[in-house]
Amino acid sequence: MNGAPPLLRLPDAAALRQMVALRYGPPGRRGWGPTLRDAYGYVTPDDVYEALVAGLVAPGMRWLDVGCGRELFPNNPTLAASLSRRCARLVGVDPDPTLQENPWVHEKVAQPIDAYDGGNAFDLVTLRMVAEHIDDPEACARSVHRALRKGGLAVVYTVFAGSPMPLLTRLAPMRLRHAVKSWLWGTQPKDTFPTRFGMNTRGALQRLFAGHGLVEEAFLRLDDCRTFARFRSLLELELRLMRCCRALGLPYPEHCLLGVYRQA
Repeated sequence: MNGAPPLLRLPDAAALRQMVALRYGPPGRRGWGPTLRDAYGYVTPDDVYEALVAGLVAPGMRWLDVGCGRELFPNNPTLAASLSRRCARLVGVDPDPTLQENPWVHEKVAQPIDAYDGGNAFDLVTLRMVAEHIDDPEACARSVHRALRKGGLAVVYTVFAGSPMPLLTRLAPMRLRHAVKSWLWGTQPKDTFPTRFGMNTRGALQRLFAGHGLVEEAFLRLDDCRTFARFRSLLELELRLMRCCRALGLPYPEHCLLGVYRQA
């Protein structure tokens, strides 16, 4: 990139339709899950996050992805390949051994974010579903500040600490979490990590980043109707509940947070 800071464009309806088509295929050729979500006018938090990042990553950009593990976007390899080619430098920082399986990042740094000094070299820092696992939120915010150049953006996509699933997660031992996640979402034990939830409210994120010179530029609260996404009748029940909540002007209980913070 040249000297211009990244331009923030929140995904509009057209960008979301494009992302849904990229991820699930054209209408009429999608599976029952995407088709059912289409019928309710619902896009997942992952779709929104991926559309946002796709709009941010410009040719020549320097991008740091925190806690990426094996994937940039676990269910969207087409987008991962495209953005990996588009940016000039893509660094993945993660202490977990799964980082070595990541085919998309250009450089792999096997350490926690709070031990990484990015030298104010990056235009974009992303934390996708990692904030809930951070042991030291203050150190994390400081390292994000050290990584970003002036005008750069940090994007945090995470679960809300007060949602039902995170509340249950705090009470469940790791063995039970493995079993529940495998049943609900088909995940492997190596993809389940201890949770802390020290950065999982809007107020906490604002406070942490403001303390290091990053200002909130955008914030989205994203309804999350994916708890029972593998089970058709239960997914439709979630979508109906979401529709009822919206009609009554009530927040859907399960939701994710998507915040964007600019380095001053």
